Amino acid sequence: MIKPVLDWIIAIFALIILSPVFIIIAISIKIDSKGPVFFCQKRLGLNGEVFKIVKFRSLFNNSKNIVDKNPLFEKDIRITKVGGFLRKTSLDEIPQIFNILKGEMSFIGPRPPVEYYPRKYNEYPPFEKKRFSVKPGLSGLVQVRNRENNDWDHNIPIDIEYVENQSFLFDLKIFLISLFVFFKTDNIYTKK
Repeated sequence: MIKPVLDWIIAIFALIILSPVFIIIAISIKIDSKGPVFFCQKRLGLNGEVFKIVKFRSLFNNSKNIVDKNPLFEKDIRITKVGGFLRKTSLDEIPQIFNILKGEMSFIGPRPPVEYYPRKYNEYPPFEKKRFSVKPGLSGLVQVRNRENNDWDHNIPIDIEYVENQSFLFDLKIFLISLFVFFKTDNIYTKK
């Protein structure tokens, strides 16, 4: 009961404090490449409910037409110059404050996967569905341990570890570690 209230209060303060950063990033994105400032994508949230996550756009607007053999790595040619910086610093994620204000996300929780990857919601086995029993988060246990490790088979058990050990102090610990991890720009694309 306390967590949603804290999420909302912190999100309001964060939005006020970060509003100049929002403006600077938005202008930088528009100058750097054509297209919208924000990128929206359908994700799976609490109990498998679908919602639209909001990020700052980091790819070229026509990225679907650009073929890249290694799209997860730093040399991805679909990423704009500004987008590369946003991804390294995780600043592309801060518009998710709006998702938190809408009650779709929390600051701390499992990252929300897309509707179809690694699998559709009804295809997750019961053990893995535990990760959907809490709101998805802007950051989480996986992010502070692995940052950009995209191996779901490795990450889902960590998400479930978080769900099974969730508490105010555990969330606070992850939140504080996230502040340091998010601005650590080295090896963010390295698979572990």
